[in-house]
Amino acid sequence: MEQTVGKPERSQQAKIDPITLSVVRGILETTQREMTLSLEKTARSSVFNLAHDYSTALFNATPEMILQGQDIPIHLGSLIPAMKVIADYFGDDIHEGDLILHNDPAYGGSHAIDTCMYKPVFYEGKLVYWTVCKGHLTDIGGPVPAGYNPEAKEIYAECLRIPPVKIWDRGKPRHDVLNMILTNMRARRDQEGDFNALIGACQVGERNLIRMLEKYGAEQVDACVDELLAMAERQMRSLIRTVPDGTYEGTAVLEDAGHGFGDFDITAKVTIEDDSCHIEISSPPQIPYFINSYEGNSYSGVYLGLMMFAQLPPPYNEGLYRCVSVNMGPKGTLCNAQEPAPHMNCTTTPMETLTDAVRLAFEKAMPSKVAASWGHANGLNIAGWDTRHDEEYVTMVLATIISGAGATPQQDGWHACGPECCFGALTSGDVELLEHSYPIIIHRYSLMTDSGGAGLYRGGSGTAWEVEPLDSDMTFIMFGEGRRLPALGAAGAGSQMTDTKVGRLELKRDGKVETIRDNTIGVIKPGETVTNMNPGGGGYGDPMQRPVDKVLADVKLGLVSLEGARRDYGVVIEDAGSLRVDLDATRKLRAA
Repeated sequence: MEQTVGKPERSQQAKIDPITLSVVRGILETTQREMTLSLEKTARSSVFNLAHDYSTALFNATPEMILQGQDIPIHLGSLIPAMKVIADYFGDDIHEGDLILHNDPAYGGSHAIDTCMYKPVFYEGKLVYWTVCKGHLTDIGGPVPAGYNPEAKEIYAECLRIPPVKIWDRGKPRHDVLNMILTNMRARRDQEGDFNALIGACQVGERNLIRMLEKYGAEQVDACVDELLAMAERQMRSLIRTVPDGTYEGTAVLEDAGHGFGDFDITAKVTIEDDSCHIEISSPPQIPYFINSYEGNSYSGVYLGLMMFAQLPPPYNEGLYRCVSVNMGPKGTLCNAQEPAPHMNCTTTPMETLTDAVRLAFEKAMPSKVAASWGHANGLNIAGWDTRHDEEYVTMVLATIISGAGATPQQDGWHACGPECCFGALTSGDVELLEHSYPIIIHRYSLMTDSGGAGLYRGGSGTAWEVEPLDSDMTFIMFGEGRRLPALGAAGAGSQMTDTKVGRLELKRDGKVETIRDNTIGVIKPGETVTNMNPGGGGYGDPMQRPVDKVLADVKLGLVSLEGARRDYGVVIEDAGSLRVDLDATRKLRAA
């Protein structure tokens, strides 16, 4: 059955009553949630079934995103251009029972280890919808386990690139193609299990959508979908009208995390005109290091910065961006990379810096509405040999990038729910389950004192994760940044103590502790440990205005030290025993 060009035909007179609209909306949202639950319950790797590093979405035949899950922001924004690339690539060669696989950033993907499946949904012989799942595999081939290679000078040294390819053709699985792909991946059993979970989730979505069409009819459902897209558009346009017309710039600094090229500025120029918004990105030329971001991925960073400002209620769909145009700058730049630029770290670096730049631009337009930056990702992948099962293991430890949330104009930042690129959608997973899955001992998983940015409202605390291999050598791969520059505060927030608020890794061997702040690859043996320490979120407002009793409460909880209370908040506490505040000294210090 051939693809229908454009939207399915329907009467312009289709009427929508609010009850039917609400029911169809509920079915779409339930379908998306069932897709994500299917991924969680059927996946093999801890990245899927414990950390939930996956996202799902529904598209119409146009294709427009008609519903995005409340999942990983770095996945969702990039799905919009990627879906259009997929539809355009296959054109009329899309049939009932097809299933398409794709991971290549040159075809609109984010980074190659985020592998995406697209299933066209047909009804009465016409292409009507797409169900889409994207998930972070634990390995994608290439010279370094888990895909992150800080030594890569080009994309070919990072991964197996998968341009759009059918892995099912008219309902028949392409076992030859699947075998070729899986043969190039480490820990094949995990990858095959996660592939099957992605396939199953797409099928679950297809089943629910067809049942909805059978019950309500294509004309009625399409009218409801159009109204949901229009509803999101109206909400975004209404918000933008409240922003004063003009052009606003925000610049965020991307720190050197070992590439040797120095720090980089990424600038976002936001132009507001009535109910429309244009965002122009300026970034330096791409470099031979794995932090280049291809255009599809950069859309996620821009959209996240916009949504941090907008804070709109559902529905979340492509209608939100109809009044937003984006220029990523010329090809060959850090935020609009072109082949053969290495890229694997791009979903965190420079994505989070790009998000900050957009957020800062909007902050200049409406300072009261913008929250502080969340902690940036400073993560760890591990790999080795599991003697219990006589097989290789490899995983991205998502618990190692759990950082602090930024404070808002109303409240302190949440602890341990970042990083900014995931915005609370990742979970750590139980320590016991991670130890069961891999031959490791986790000695510590805790909040870190003085890691939250100081402010009238304090940033959320980052985390420390300490691991030791059980009975054989373990490779660790560092990725990310935020190890020198703390998360950006807002509305006058700032910290005197910065070293405790940035990421780093502590390597303990032979009774010595080495602190590492660059992206690197290393090996530790049983008896040795690495501790990954994540930054906290930025603060909001003047820290000298934070109530003394709140600072004292933070000290009692171990979130702020005595030194931190004095240096960051101007609160003098006499000793650790009594925790008595010297009010006279506090008033003098704050006045100074």
